[in-house]
Amino acid sequence: MTRTSMLATTNGATARRAHPQDSQYLTFLLRNEMFAIGILNVKEILEYGMLTSVPMMPEFIRGVINLRGSVVPVVDLGARFGGKPCDIGKRTCIVIMEVSSDDGQQDIGVVVDSVSAVLDIPASDVEPAPAFGARIRADFIDAMGKIDGKFVIILNVGKVLSVDELAMLGQVSETAQAG
Repeated sequence: MTRTSMLATTNGATARRAHPQDSQYLTFLLRNEMFAIGILNVKEILEYGMLTSVPMMPEFIRGVINLRGSVVPVVDLGARFGGKPCDIGKRTCIVIMEVSSDDGQQDIGVVVDSVSAVLDIPASDVEPAPAFGARIRADFIDAMGKIDGKFVIILNVGKVLSVDELAMLGQVSETAQAG
């Protein structure tokens, strides 16, 4: 099974906080730490490649890809979380997500080290996000899910991929590079 056929495209998916009745999550690895996102946020999974870099973008914007004629920005989650960019390997892939913005829906790709699986996490195994102690911003964490006795960070895709915040950070980076 190829990575692109692992998931069916979800029509009408929007980036939103996970609701208790949502129990399916796409899990993936980033720097040997497992993260999860609600499956309704995911459109498809692509092999890493065919990226075009864009000058004067923040470090966490890897570039853009052509997805069936549409330009899709690609965010490196490792760099977005304040660390170094992801190392590209054989299992590195781009997860395409649909996020809401003031202008409607926008597709954004995220680079991850590898996709693990689609898992059911019952609401009883989902705990509130910790106020501190994580290696990423607290507002990026929607909740903590328990899988086989271990915690997985369930991301708030709306915050991590906030189109407005990404645009603002891009303008700040552009101003800093110009000055």
